[in-house]
Amino acid sequence: MTLYRGTFLDTPVAGSLRTLDGVVQVEDGVVVARGPAADFPAADVDLRGGVVLPGLVDTHVHFPQVRAIGGLGMPLLDWLDECALPEECKLAAPDYAAAVAAEFVDGLARAGTTTALVFGSHFATAVDALFTEAARVGLRVTSGLVVSDLLLPDELLTSASRALDEGRALAETWHGVGRARYAVTPRFSLSCSPALLESCASLLAEVDGALFTSHVNENLAEVAAVAELHGGYVDSYDRFGLLGPGSVLAHDVHPTDAELAVLGSRGTAVAHCPTSNAALGSGLFPLRRHRAAGVRVALGSDVGAGTGFCLLKEGLQAYFGQRLLGGAGEPLTPADLLHLATAAGADALGLPEVGHLSVGMRFDAVWVRPEPGCTLDVALRTAADPDAALAKVFALAGPPDLAGVWVDGDRIRG
Repeated sequence: MTLYRGTFLDTPVAGSLRTLDGVVQVEDGVVVARGPAADFPAADVDLRGGVVLPGLVDTHVHFPQVRAIGGLGMPLLDWLDECALPEECKLAAPDYAAAVAAEFVDGLARAGTTTALVFGSHFATAVDALFTEAARVGLRVTSGLVVSDLLLPDELLTSASRALDEGRALAETWHGVGRARYAVTPRFSLSCSPALLESCASLLAEVDGALFTSHVNENLAEVAAVAELHGGYVDSYDRFGLLGPGSVLAHDVHPTDAELAVLGSRGTAVAHCPTSNAALGSGLFPLRRHRAAGVRVALGSDVGAGTGFCLLKEGLQAYFGQRLLGGAGEPLTPADLLHLATAAGADALGLPEVGHLSVGMRFDAVWVRPEPGCTLDVALRTAADPDAALAKVFALAGPPDLAGVWVDGDRIRG
C-alpha cells in the first residue's frame, strides 16, 4: 500500500475538472481510496508543489520517426519522401532499430506519456525491438507491423501473405503480454492494394482484442490520390470491415459529412494531431463536425511530423486551432484539453482502467513540478483556482517540468 499526498486533477467526465487536494491510496497498482488528507495516515509519497495528472495517452505516434522530427516547410507527401521514409528504411538494421526504440520509449516517458498507440515499423525485427524496450521501461504500448505494397521505396514493401505471416507471429509473441497489445497497421490506403487490406482484415479477425490503426484524410493531395486509387478514403477501410470500436484513424482533417457518419456509426475514433497538421500545413481539424457526428476524438503527437512527444503541447495547439476556426471551431477549456490527453485517449484505445484517478483505476500518473522560481512555478503558485492552474500547465509545461511518472503504481521516471 502506498499513500500519495498532493493536488490531483483529472476528468472522469468530459468537460468537467475534478480536484482533490488530499491523498490517493494505491495497492497493487490500483487506486483503492481517495479523499482529504485528514482521513488517512501520513503519506508515504509527498507530491505537494505542482499538480498530479493522470498519465497521458498518445493515440498516434511513429516509432521510426523520432530522428525525423523538425523537417519543416513541406507538405505531407514531400515530407514523407524527403524526411520520414529514408529514415524508416534504416530500421532494417537490428542495431539501428534497437537504438531508435530506446530513444523513442525514453522520449515518451520523459513527456509523461504512459500509454501509446504506436505506428510501428515496416520491419518485424524493429517492431520486436520496440515491444522489448517498452516492456523494459514499463509503458503501455499497442503497436504492430506497418504494411504497404504500393508507392513506397522497395525495401518498405511487402506482400499480402508475408504481411499476414509476420503480423501473426508478432501478435503471438506480444499481444496481451504484460502491457503490450497488437495493432493491425496498414500505413495508409494510398500505399496498400485491396489484397493487402484484405490480409489486414484477416489478421484483425484472427487476433482477439487487436486494434486497427491507419491514416485518413490528412492532406488534400493525398485525399485526391486515394480517391483515384480506391474511391473514398474512409470506404477504403470500411469495405474490408476494418472499422469498428477498436479502430483509430489519424488526422481526418478533410472528411466529408458522409465519412463522418460512417465513422460515428462504426464507433471508430480519430487521433487529432495538432502540431503535425500545422507543421505540414495540412489544415485545421474540424472538431465540432466530428463531435456532431458522434465520432470519438483524442490526441496524438504524430512524431515525427509532429514537433515533439509532449501531449501538453498538443493540447495547447488544439486550443489554438479551434480558436483560429472562429465560429466553426469548438471552444476548448483546460478541462477539455486534459480530457483529450487522458480519458478520451484511454477510451479510444479501449482501456477503461486508465485515463483518470478514480477508485478502481490503475495508478498511471504524472507529477508536474517545475523548478522553483521558473515561470511555470510562479504561475502555478499564483493561480486563482485549479482551472487556472491547469491552463497554465498546458500553456507553459513541458518534459523538464515533469518530476515523476508512474505506470501501475511503478515509478518509471523521476
